[in-house]
Amino acid sequence: MTGGARAAAPDPSRRAVPGRLALWRRLPERRRWRALWRRLPERRRWRDHLITVGWLVTVWSLLWGEFTVGNLVGGVLVAVVILVFLPLPRVTFGGRLRPLAVAEFVGRFVAELVVASVHVGWVALRPGQPRNAIVAVRLRVRTDLNLALTAEVLSLVPGTLIVEADRESGTLYAHVLDVRGAEDLVRSRERILALEARLVRAIGSETELRLLSPSAGDTEPGGPP
Repeated sequence: MTGGARAAAPDPSRRAVPGRLALWRRLPERRRWRALWRRLPERRRWRDHLITVGWLVTVWSLLWGEFTVGNLVGGVLVAVVILVFLPLPRVTFGGRLRPLAVAEFVGRFVAELVVASVHVGWVALRPGQPRNAIVAVRLRVRTDLNLALTAEVLSLVPGTLIVEADRESGTLYAHVLDVRGAEDLVRSRERILALEARLVRAIGSETELRLLSPSAGDTEPGGPP
C-alpha cells in the first residue's frame, strides 16, 4: 500500500512466549495440583481455622457431656460465631507430634479422670465440709498455645477448675477441691506441672522441651522468668 503505514514484519528470532494455560497443561498432573496449592492465598490461615473449629467443637461436646449430632452442629455454629465476631489472637504451632508421647498423655489423662471422679464422689458423700484452695502455678513454657491447652485439660478433670490465667507471666490459677494442708497444695502444683510436661513432650518443640529442665527457670509466681 502506498501512503499508508506498513505492518511490522514478525521477527523470526523472537519466540512466542506461551501463556499460563499452556504452561499449566505442560506440567505433570501431580505438579499441577502442587502448584495450584502453593498459589492459594493464606492456605495456612484456613488450615489454622479448621483446626480451631475442630478443637472448639470437641470442647463444646465435652462440656455437654456427650457427642451427638445436635452438639456437633451447635459446636460448629458457636465456633464460626467466635471466629467471625470474636476473633482470637493468632497462635502459631512450632512443635511436632510424637505418637508415643501422645499415647502416654491420653492414657494418663484417662487414668486421672477416673481417679478424680472417684475422689469427687467420695468428697460428696463424706460428712463434713471440704476445704478448697486456689493454687497459682507458673508454667515453664509460656506460649499462648501451651497456656490454653493446659488450662483446658485441667478444667476437664473433676475437682480442678481454672479461675484465671495471666498471659504475661504464664501463670494459671486453679481452684482445687479438698485441700487439707500444705502438702496437698504442693501435690496439686506438682500435678499441674507434670501435666504441662506430658503435654509439651507430646506436641512441643525442641526448644520447649529444654524449658522443662529444672535449671531453665523458676516455676513459682513472682520468681525470675
